Amino acid sequence: MTSLPPAILIDLDDTILSAYGRPDIAWNTVATEFATDLAPLSPEQVAIAIVDSGRKFWATAEPAWRLKLADARHEVVRAGFSALAAAGHTAPSLEIASRLADRYTAYREEEMFVFPGAHDAIDALKAHGVKLALVTNGAAGIQRAKVERFALTHRFDHIQIEGEHGFGKPDDRAYHHAMQALGVTAPETWMVGDNLEWEVEVPQRLGIYAIWMDVHGEGLPQGSRVKPDRIIRSLAELLPVNQ
Repeated sequence: MTSLPPAILIDLDDTILSAYGRPDIAWNTVATEFATDLAPLSPEQVAIAIVDSGRKFWATAEPAWRLKLADARHEVVRAGFSALAAAGHTAPSLEIASRLADRYTAYREEEMFVFPGAHDAIDALKAHGVKLALVTNGAAGIQRAKVERFALTHRFDHIQIEGEHGFGKPDDRAYHHAMQALGVTAPETWMVGDNLEWEVEVPQRLGIYAIWMDVHGEGLPQGSRVKPDRIIRSLAELLPVNQ
């Protein structure tokens, strides 16, 4: 598609902001800071166990955990340590698990940044007359702080945060409410985001044109049953070539 739609719904984390992507790299970095506390286990061993634990946790986690992200990380680390113990290793203490989880949360906050060109792309879309909605999951305070910190408030016609509205993606209400706020229908709307279920599969079912953000250029997971209408690596790719 070369022309722009009347409206675009845009995800926040790992679409506009580098926030929670590459957990394996982040956990390895944080675990390395705790190398002495984790010995005789290596930081890499601990990071692998935690990443595996996190994958399992979020595969079945209730939506309420998205509003308690710091608590969820404590659960993930404790489960990772338990898995290490079950494999015959001497797992670090629960006190270390708690400190490790808290440090990971702080590290993610410290390392967060707006992807290069994202602000300019959003401003250009708005200048083209596209109605814009920021649709993000997560706790009200945490997500609203990001919106303010990274100067996004004035850039959107509608800002929709799960913790403020009482529902989030992939609940159908999240998309319908955003479209209603912008005064558009599904065929008039694009959805852009990095989560294949939340920003591609469900929007497509609702009749929305779904664009997957693959910022690192890794491609679709092998065997993915979800097929985006389009794949991009930056929001700037949404703009017409002759803008």
